[in-house]
Amino acid sequence: MDAAAVRIWCSLTLQALGREREEIDAINVYPVADGDTGTNLYLTAESAAQAVEAVFAAHETRDGAPSSADAVRAMAHGALIGARGNSGTILAQLLRGMAERLAAGDHLAGALRRAAELAREAVAHPVEGTILTVASAAADAAGESGGEPADVCRAAYAGARAALEATPGQLAVLERAGVVDAGGRGLLAVLGALVEAVCGEAPPAWGTGRTARPLPPDPGPCDTAGPAFEVIYLLEADDGAMTSLRARLDALGDSLVVVGGDGLWNVHVHVDDAGAAVEAGVEAGRPHRIRITHFGADAVPTVREQAQRAVVAVVPGAGLPVLCAEAGATTVPTRPGEPPASGELVDAIRRAHAREVVLLPNDPLLRHTAAAAAEQARAEGVRVALIPTRSPVQGLAALAVHEADRSFDEDVVAMTAAAGATRCAELAVAERQSWTSAGVCQAGDVLGLIDGDVAVIGQDVTATAVSVLDRMLSSGGELVTLVLGDGTPGELAARLESHVREHYLAVDTLTYEGGGAAPLLIGVE
Repeated sequence: MDAAAVRIWCSLTLQALGREREEIDAINVYPVADGDTGTNLYLTAESAAQAVEAVFAAHETRDGAPSSADAVRAMAHGALIGARGNSGTILAQLLRGMAERLAAGDHLAGALRRAAELAREAVAHPVEGTILTVASAAADAAGESGGEPADVCRAAYAGARAALEATPGQLAVLERAGVVDAGGRGLLAVLGALVEAVCGEAPPAWGTGRTARPLPPDPGPCDTAGPAFEVIYLLEADDGAMTSLRARLDALGDSLVVVGGDGLWNVHVHVDDAGAAVEAGVEAGRPHRIRITHFGADAVPTVREQAQRAVVAVVPGAGLPVLCAEAGATTVPTRPGEPPASGELVDAIRRAHAREVVLLPNDPLLRHTAAAAAEQARAEGVRVALIPTRSPVQGLAALAVHEADRSFDEDVVAMTAAAGATRCAELAVAERQSWTSAGVCQAGDVLGLIDGDVAVIGQDVTATAVSVLDRMLSSGGELVTLVLGDGTPGELAARLESHVREHYLAVDTLTYEGGGAAPLLIGVE
């Protein structure tokens, strides 16, 4: 496949998954019936397509075109960093396997074989009747074809389709629901796009002809409940650290999939202790883009019932996403320099699966992005209230007073009032000499920002934090919230808590860890 064919394949895959997303979501009953497999596959493919387009755009500025190897590597990397959910993570590994062989000049059948092998190796406990089975069948059929690219693609698609039809006989949960595997169904769409890209003609669409399987009107509930949380993160770590990480995560939960290589990994697992899953990543390397989804403690129905209300919060760091998820919020984790796009916020609103959503951007720079996401969600029939929180500490204050049992308007008013009554500050380290509202700072100075403006310039983190606290509490306050940045020593919090106890009567202090790159976030209510 040349670079142009890879580009066309990515585009057609995105179109196919876009058309079939809702149908795939509707038949999602394994491993968790959370109704988002189609959406996760679409978002994974979207990230892959964007990466390929970026490579083409970069080469256009140099009056050239990318090589086939550049295109397939970009496709695989884009899928890796954007992988969502169990099936999306496996799809990323399938694309990685294909890219590995295609970039080396191998034939398409060999690439499909490597893809199936890598995907199976990435899953802690492979189960037949899933996307893995469909991928293996596609590779087997491709290997038995004539070897010409068009023949290989058509054979792979036919093999995958036959395997998909057989999945209800391999998994009891599929047979009871009367559906095929959703992940395998998504992979068939990807292979159908491959046929169209290579052959110029799409294969017969799923749902037409004698092999069609209609969706069940009422598949009924699942028999058992699974873990409470889905945890996904990108991890920068040495390859040697992955064996112990896999063993630790496997002991914590199920549906473990670890994909990637060369120092960058995408980790997916279902657990009851989301914090422990993130901590395992911290010990292995540097996790980021952490996404935690709460399944709920009760048995999950086959078609998840839409909740009345949910909260979606944008939060930095490793600890805050866990904290907010445990409080019932759907989180959109961020890292410095990588603000979420409106599409990511819309995705989070969809994952929340509620009729009413309260959106907390927790960053003034996300105001327009959050507004665009809210408008998109409203167009899809979701009632969305955007509370313009400017800091995670304001988001925590709003989340603390959230009550789903009262009316939507009353809840939004209470959350808005709590956020508005919270003054926010943060510490930062100056990168260069510059003018500020508190005077001239030098590179390496510690800056204390109150409500977005530099109020204190110091050389010591603790002394600067104490000065900021004193300024904020000079006008009164009842509760101080401290959020330590990733890697900030706990001694800082202990010193500030002691200072508040000694100098401010009847002021309580709460401390949380893992608030992103800023050494400290402060909220005063």
